[in-house]
Amino acid sequence: MKSLRRVKIKRKYTRSSPGSVLYQSGETIVLCTASIETKVPPWLEGSGKGWVTAEYNMLPHSTNKRKKRDRGKVDGRTTEIQRLIGRSLRAIIDLRKLGERMVTVDCDVLQADGGTRTASITGGFLALADALYPDFKKTPPDEHPLHDSVAAISVGIVGGKPVLDLDYEADFAAEVDMNVVMTGSGNFVEIQGTGEEATFDDAQLASMLKLARSGIKQLTEKQKTALGKQWPLA
Repeated sequence: MKSLRRVKIKRKYTRSSPGSVLYQSGETIVLCTASIETKVPPWLEGSGKGWVTAEYNMLPHSTNKRKKRDRGKVDGRTTEIQRLIGRSLRAIIDLRKLGERMVTVDCDVLQADGGTRTASITGGFLALADALYPDFKKTPPDEHPLHDSVAAISVGIVGGKPVLDLDYEADFAAEVDMNVVMTGSGNFVEIQGTGEEATFDDAQLASMLKLARSGIKQLTEKQKTALGKQWPLA
């Protein structure tokens, strides 16, 4: 499969968040909201630099079997995913140009059918861009904190063939599962690849990365279309 699942993007989904995006990829639905505070973590106070962080959660009936809410202690999978989202967003923002602001991007999975972390990154960028718009709408592109866009996609080897944008069924059957995060300009941010009781060779890796690059290019265009005149990049 070389095509993306159907993507739907609804900006300004809630009224209370400056950046609020309902992002849907196939049957996976994630609500991404961004909040801005005029303060930074203690280790950045007085540095003139800002910070971007992320939180991720799966709501109780995002899956068929009810998932218990995180109460106090966040499990290892959740911690790993929210760190990935945070790293991905920080890769395309100049923290000094952001100034002493802290942006928190919350990604809440309403419905899960594979690719929740990649949908969170792709939708999270849109929420971040929307949240920053009021403060930087008159800023020239070369002075804007966002110097690139970022999106993510899953790829894998299923039945010996490379597949793009895995849903749960394909992910469950995959011999190799990989998540790829890239900037809109085509640079890699992170690659997470695992053989599921299998291995993969150079040719298979190249085929997956080629497929991922194609998917990211399509997602970048969808992000650009969704933001329209508020696209912050030249």
